[in-house]
Amino acid sequence: MEIRTANLSDLSAIYAIELENFSSEEAIAHEILARHIELFPTTFLVAEQDGQILGFLEGPVRPERHLQDSSFTLSVEDYSSQSGGYISITSLSVSKEAQKKGVGKQLLEAMKKIAIKDRRAGINLTCHDYLIPYYEKHGFINEGLSQSTYADEIWYDMVWEPYLESTKI
Repeated sequence: MEIRTANLSDLSAIYAIELENFSSEEAIAHEILARHIELFPTTFLVAEQDGQILGFLEGPVRPERHLQDSSFTLSVEDYSSQSGGYISITSLSVSKEAQKKGVGKQLLEAMKKIAIKDRRAGINLTCHDYLIPYYEKHGFINEGLSQSTYADEIWYDMVWEPYLESTKI
């Protein structure tokens, strides 16, 4: 399996995977995903095997510690040209046929390497309560209920910081 940056030719496969995993209210719209591929050249990753997209992980670099709802929009501002900031993951999605095969883990590990290489403060995301253990298993800390109202759902703020990862025994 190869983890690489996304390009527009991946869009239809990416959108199909997004729709497999999220409700119509939660799924990021096709045109927003297309714009994000263009806006986030280093932080929109796909997992590919034998020419098939198995999953993806994407989001802008933002100055805020917690994910902002504006990150899910066409007009999100990406701060990747500035130092510091957090990579704000707006979607981690793996095709149904590739789930439970380590694809999500490999995408998260690749994003962590980017965060370290680019000297980011860390990575943040929001998730539903049932996904908290998954992200904790991958080094994220649950910082409680999020202020996010995206898709009129209840979300939890999760943050990964490189210095915390290096202190784990």
